[in-house]
Amino acid sequence: MKYYYTIGEVSNLLDVKPYVIRYWETEFPQLKPRKAEGRIRKYNEDQILVLKKIKYMLYDQRFTIEGARNKLKLDKQGTEQIEIELFKARSEDRIPASSDHSLLKDIRAELLRFRNTIANYHRSNK
Repeated sequence: MKYYYTIGEVSNLLDVKPYVIRYWETEFPQLKPRKAEGRIRKYNEDQILVLKKIKYMLYDQRFTIEGARNKLKLDKQGTEQIEIELFKARSEDRIPASSDHSLLKDIRAELLRFRNTIANYHRSNK
């Protein structure tokens, strides 16, 4: 498994030209590839997922650049808020260490609910 991919590899994977990816980097602050050996861009898998999402919004859903930028920002804020609420709920519970198994089951159930909520949200916005 590779950890970083060049712009050429990402370009082939997404079926878009490298100059399009470079342009998206100027428009979407979420895209900050590592630059190795001077100016060679290296993308990790999270950045590739963001690029796939951008391509989907622009090409399939017909978003404008500004609309796609705002949607990515809202999605990130929503995810961060859910993570904060989960952390607060767990830290307020003060569950003793003896119930670790139960705690893990609860966290798993909450994560599954979260995943389903996100999936439903994406289905309803298509």
